[in-house]
Amino acid sequence: MNWGKIRAPGARSCGYWRKFKMSKNRKNQAAAIRFGPALKASLLCLLIGGSAVGYVWQKNEINRLGQQILEREKRLMQTQSDNKRLGDQIAILHSPVMLDRRAKELSLGLAPAQPLQVVRIVEVEVAQGKYSSRQFAQRLATQQTP
Repeated sequence: MNWGKIRAPGARSCGYWRKFKMSKNRKNQAAAIRFGPALKASLLCLLIGGSAVGYVWQKNEINRLGQQILEREKRLMQTQSDNKRLGDQIAILHSPVMLDRRAKELSLGLAPAQPLQVVRIVEVEVAQGKYSSRQFAQRLATQQTP
């Protein structure tokens, strides 16, 4: 009996009799077609994973920079307070009372200046002329030292 030539009523919808190609088995497909979706999925996972790692790294950098800023602000405030304290100390040491005390402690033999030892300089008005850009000081005739 020839089974290939007998057509049953339900066999009309069979693809063999209509002469069109049905999808082939996946074993016969090319390797690029089989690995395409897997490659896309792995690249998508790599992109998402890389973005997550970058986000965490960026947050850590922001945190580290914030800590550096706080440390430097503390160091700045400490330096400013040290500068203020040292400036006050210099002002006290430069005061006439403190200078006299230190001169007596070190027995330098310093004494107040005599009036004849003091030279006073008076500014002279600038003359409008050849030497107008120069300024000179003049001694007073009554207080000149010998």
